[in-house]
Amino acid sequence: MTNGFIRIAAASPAVKVADTESNVASILQIAEKLEEQGVEIAVFPELCVTAYTCGDLFHSSTLLDAARAGVERIAEWSAGKNIHLIIGAPMAMDGCVANCAVLVRDGVTDIVVKTYLPNYNEFYERRWFAPAPKNQTTVFESHGVRIGIEICEDLWVPAPPSSFMALQGAEVIFNLSASDDVIGKYAYTRELVKQQSARCLAAYAYASSGVGESSTDLVFSPKLLIAENGTLLGANDRWNESDNTVVADIDIEAIRRDRLHNTSFAECARINGFEQKFTPSLQCDIDFGHTLAGRKITPRPFVPADDTLRDERCTEIVNIQTSGLATRLSAIHCSKLVVGISGGLDSTLALLVAVRTFDKLGLDRSGIIGITMPGFGTTDRTYDNAMELMRQLGVTIREISIAAAVTQHFADINHNPQLHDVTYENSQARERTQILMDVANAENAIVLGTGDLSELALGWATYNGDHMSMYGVNAGVPKTLVRYLVHWFAVRAESEKLKTTLLDIIDTPISPELIPADAHGNIKQKTEDLVGPYDLHDFFLYNTLRYGFSPSRIYYLARQAFAGEFDNATILKWLRVFFRRFFNQQFKRSCLPDGPKVGSVCLSPRGDWRMPSDASSAIWLAEIDTLRP
Repeated sequence: MTNGFIRIAAASPAVKVADTESNVASILQIAEKLEEQGVEIAVFPELCVTAYTCGDLFHSSTLLDAARAGVERIAEWSAGKNIHLIIGAPMAMDGCVANCAVLVRDGVTDIVVKTYLPNYNEFYERRWFAPAPKNQTTVFESHGVRIGIEICEDLWVPAPPSSFMALQGAEVIFNLSASDDVIGKYAYTRELVKQQSARCLAAYAYASSGVGESSTDLVFSPKLLIAENGTLLGANDRWNESDNTVVADIDIEAIRRDRLHNTSFAECARINGFEQKFTPSLQCDIDFGHTLAGRKITPRPFVPADDTLRDERCTEIVNIQTSGLATRLSAIHCSKLVVGISGGLDSTLALLVAVRTFDKLGLDRSGIIGITMPGFGTTDRTYDNAMELMRQLGVTIREISIAAAVTQHFADINHNPQLHDVTYENSQARERTQILMDVANAENAIVLGTGDLSELALGWATYNGDHMSMYGVNAGVPKTLVRYLVHWFAVRAESEKLKTTLLDIIDTPISPELIPADAHGNIKQKTEDLVGPYDLHDFFLYNTLRYGFSPSRIYYLARQAFAGEFDNATILKWLRVFFRRFFNQQFKRSCLPDGPKVGSVCLSPRGDWRMPSDASSAIWLAEIDTLRP
């Protein structure tokens, strides 16, 4: 295991029925290649030493002796090797034959017997094999990781042995299988593997036999699946005979953190009489030269790469936002909203959700009061987009310039308007919020907040300015996902003009527009120039909140995720900014308005993230200071 990751594989060699010499040679040929790839544990199919479809030959002493000799040959090969193998073989024991998984480690073997034997339709295993003793849930140690082993049918029963293995501490489950192909079965198996990995808070590697199995009545294709905590990391093309291995790097540190954080997991273990032995931290030095060849680190963890999945995710989020706002409006018997429209992404998303909510509730869109408040930094592009957006959506439009009020305020507090400092910027943000709140009072409405999750993480909001509202509809949405949500609305736009406006808003640089534009009237103050790229910050945020990773590990993962996009010095620079701001801006999150949670990561002080506002970032920043580009 390196950097908290262990490299595992699922493999399915071609077999010849009852030809153990040939089968062992095939197993070792693949094992050699996996060893070269740095694989530490590999699982092979059920009864792969003999093939699964031997029938009554399983009671032949000739075949059983050959199988035992084959296992011994594999054990001899493994001596001095780093890779550990899990292979399937029939074994004569205690006056009967058992369907076994054999764990081979450096010349030593351990045996696990199949617990549940199918005895229906095409499978009659009880004709040949005896089941394991009750409650056989042995957990083994391999490369610093606790593993469990079950065989085929064991996964399909109501209470799989792997569930109890996980409760005993198994972090990776291996399944040796022989599953025939009938319509719909493969899709079901995939979901079963994913769900079991999620339920057990573990990784699950599944290897099923295929090429060479008897086709007398059934067809077998090699099915190789590796999942981690509900996510499928790898699968082969089961109809491509040459695609016979799947390799994945399993994040053991993430699994251990999830089990620590999910207190019901340990409670379930205790209730069922299992002692949980948990390692809170791997306490290992990071090898920054180690490449995760068996795992793709996604640079944008909040944004699905697949178009279809991303569209589904956006649909779900919009429905959550709409439902949350609709529930709040109904609960307080309110039929009016006030929302500030800047022509930027966040306020656009909030307005779109508001319109969708009003339509759902059967309310007149005129009850949505969109207010654009041009100031010293407002550009023609954002102003025009804000106005056109409101016109196309049919909401009530108000324009209230803040220039005169803020200029008077500067005079009142004796601030030089030529000094473009934090006072200059925040005075504008607070004036806008005051306008929104006072209009809401006058209209018997509530103010809809527009700030997003990423801004909350960085504290990129003016305290008691845009930081405050009466319902923050975007509070659970990270910045990297906002533009995709706006695009979701764009492709469903009611008119071509609305679609064009939304697409231009998506292409507009992110800016608070609190500093005057440049000589050409373009946005001068770009947020990502000041606080850093949101792609990086959302990556840092996800790995900090979702897994509690250390700065060193986040830096290691970011280097791999953003290779070719950001250099190491840039990643390290903004990592320090993230942790510094994340800690010292907590006071803004401690008094957030209500808002809907939409994903696994959220910063609500009432549930998801409870941190003292005066917590010190010293040990996190000290660790970052030891890192080098």
